[in-house]
Amino acid sequence: MRFVRGVWHLLVGIKDALVLIFMLLFFGLLYAALSSRPAPVGDGVLTLDMAGTLVEQPAEVDPLATLGGSGMREHSLRQLRAAVLAAKDDGRVKAVALDLDGFMGGGQAALHDLGTALDEVRRAKKPVIAYATAYTDDGYQLAAHASEVWLNPLGTVALAGPGGNNLYFKGLLDKLGVTANVYRVGTYKSAVEPYTRSDMSPEARQNAQELSGNLLETWRDDIRAARPKAAVDPYLRDTAGVVQASGGDFAQAALRAGLVDRIGERHQFERRLAALGGEGDRARGAYQRIPLAAYVRDKVRDNRSAPIGVVTVAGTIVDGKAPLGTAGGESIAATIDKALRGGKLKALVVRIDSPGGSVTGSERIRAALMQARARNIPVVASMGNVAASGGYWVATAADRIIAEPSTITGSIGVFGILPSFQGTLQKLGVGADGVKTTPLSGEPDLLNGPSPEASRLVQMGIESTYRRFLGLVAQARGKTPAQVNQIAQGRVWAGGTARQIGLVDSFGGMDEAIAEAARLAKLGDERRVTYLERPTSWRSQLLGFVGGDDDDEGSSGGSDAFASLAARGQRELLGGLADARSVLMGPTIQVRCLSCPAPVPARVSAAELGWWERLAALLG
Repeated sequence: MRFVRGVWHLLVGIKDALVLIFMLLFFGLLYAALSSRPAPVGDGVLTLDMAGTLVEQPAEVDPLATLGGSGMREHSLRQLRAAVLAAKDDGRVKAVALDLDGFMGGGQAALHDLGTALDEVRRAKKPVIAYATAYTDDGYQLAAHASEVWLNPLGTVALAGPGGNNLYFKGLLDKLGVTANVYRVGTYKSAVEPYTRSDMSPEARQNAQELSGNLLETWRDDIRAARPKAAVDPYLRDTAGVVQASGGDFAQAALRAGLVDRIGERHQFERRLAALGGEGDRARGAYQRIPLAAYVRDKVRDNRSAPIGVVTVAGTIVDGKAPLGTAGGESIAATIDKALRGGKLKALVVRIDSPGGSVTGSERIRAALMQARARNIPVVASMGNVAASGGYWVATAADRIIAEPSTITGSIGVFGILPSFQGTLQKLGVGADGVKTTPLSGEPDLLNGPSPEASRLVQMGIESTYRRFLGLVAQARGKTPAQVNQIAQGRVWAGGTARQIGLVDSFGGMDEAIAEAARLAKLGDERRVTYLERPTSWRSQLLGFVGGDDDDEGSSGGSDAFASLAARGQRELLGGLADARSVLMGPTIQVRCLSCPAPVPARVSAAELGWWERLAALLG
């Protein structure tokens, strides 16, 4: 007993020590946050370290990812654009630097919006200087808006155009003995194909080819307008030939093609910035740097009393509450309801950057927007990179829909997947049997597979939801359900074509949407907005305070150019696996576009990686 008591006292002591350490750490971080004071913004070069992705709404900071250094940074399009526009007339800002090493993408619509802001800086006679070791399509679209484009001597401009492969899981499911019971409406609703096929159907291929062609053309238009001297078309047609003509030197090939202006090491790039913005001291580096985070705190402020509200629907739409970066139906609806109760709103803009998701989550947001219209508050939908399926469902609540030519939209269709495991049980030598009191007892039976009666009911639910979807679109767009059905069927459209077929009213970004909302509300020249954001958790706020200006030191530079390119592919692979998990384990009936090209690599959590690791262990 003496030994047991000794062990018990030891465990209690360890527990008390851990609690004490945690409390000291917590209060230490809290003190640092409360006592920290942001450094004043001086003269110099506004530095946009773009390592990571450009998104409509960054996800909340994951404390575990932050401590482990594994989280990918997400940059807010709204804050970046506001900072760049503020720099245009700010005498302290002598130039803007775009550090694109480690940039993983942002989507054509978002990059176009940020690019037009950089154009404003150039019109104000301020230099915009871009640097990277490897420029991909997204990175180069942004760099093209710079007055000087720099490339590392060992770097490359790797332009490929839209397109690529999707993952198909039919063979894997067969090996596991999993049956994907699929229910759908829409000839082009290819979201279910990864679970029923090992390749792309002709209908899906036709739609994807047409969409990719449209996106390539809008990308070319942006590059031509921003950088007319860039010989993009010959470079796209025969990159290897262009490089070979330059003696196999990738950097010289880009220079000769007019894609870049200067070839230089990072220290040479920084000396150029020092000549523009002043020499830096030992603590701040080679040039006088204005960190983006500090500049945003200084110049970008929300106006809580503004008459135009902006609510963001970003990420997959899910039921209930969800943190920032995921479109929780209840969270967003509650935010809208709270703003309506305040009585100050005169107009509302809903910014959509979502491939859809839950039917009920999408309807919850749409219903909240309809409450605004019931109070004679006009609603304008502004589409970002993607506003498809459930994203378009939400947009049907708007008086007007504004999109970019490169916006991916449509995907008006419905699908459902019920995975069942009769094959898995058979492989394991496990049986499943029981009794029924009605034809639907124990249904849907995921052990032996759903019965014909259960499958019929699910299919009826899919068809009913599709009719509802057609009706909402028809009412919103002044068409009949039959007319909508002809352009629906789950087909995905680029914004340019969507306008031609009546799914979109006009082209433009957030500025045009805000102006249209002001016009509908008869607000004259009023353009002040308040962003109806859900509050971040205290943990994220604390990490934000103590994190400081995480771009103070700038990018450390890439490794080699091709390693930088491979990193995006690895993230896309993991993102595809995460999408598969969310579809198979999500709601039975979904309005979601999985065939929409992802503007940025998907977020992959530790839980999702763990799920696939366990699956691999089963196969091993």
